[in-house]
Amino acid sequence: MNEALFTANNVWMLVATALVFIMHLGFATLEAGFVQRKNTVNILFKNTMIISIGLLTYCLMGFNLMYPGINEGGFFGFSGFGLSLPEGDAGGIAYADGGYTYWTDFIFQAMFAATAATIVSGAVAERIKLGSFLIFATLFVAISYPITGMWKWGGGWLNAAGFYDFAGSTLVHAVGGWGALAAIILLGARRGKYTSSGIKPIPG
Repeated sequence: MNEALFTANNVWMLVATALVFIMHLGFATLEAGFVQRKNTVNILFKNTMIISIGLLTYCLMGFNLMYPGINEGGFFGFSGFGLSLPEGDAGGIAYADGGYTYWTDFIFQAMFAATAATIVSGAVAERIKLGSFLIFATLFVAISYPITGMWKWGGGWLNAAGFYDFAGSTLVHAVGGWGALAAIILLGARRGKYTSSGIKPIPG
């Protein structure tokens, strides 16, 4: 593996990670525009906490659920809690066929895991309490998203079936969308949106 190309790969992946982080800022401002003025701080805090929760829970168990390194073609695999850096070059220049390091892979994937939960955040704005959403986000990033991600990116059954996922369109955005759909079905409409006289506008 050419060391210059290896370095360039890692730099580009870290730049891409920073761009995904910036996407969270876009989600936050978009959602703030959707809600009433009194709920703006709640929305901004919620989106900030998703990144923190995403990194911690993905580190604790999500990464090893998504990339267990075992059970090829299966539905579920888990290689233990926490991060386990391969020894020697296996975690560095020999990792991922020399494409990038273990740590670059982790931080890039962790940011996408948080993104999936952020998609749900916009759907449930003004429908759920902050504490309840943070519990949901913790479980979503630690368990739900990594398991479905493993089915393709971790060598699971979708990968064995030849499934093609373009840039996370299914594993990140569709999974986040399905989570949002399930949440709004359970939660229902925003309080006061529908009355006996019809639909009531909720001004900002």
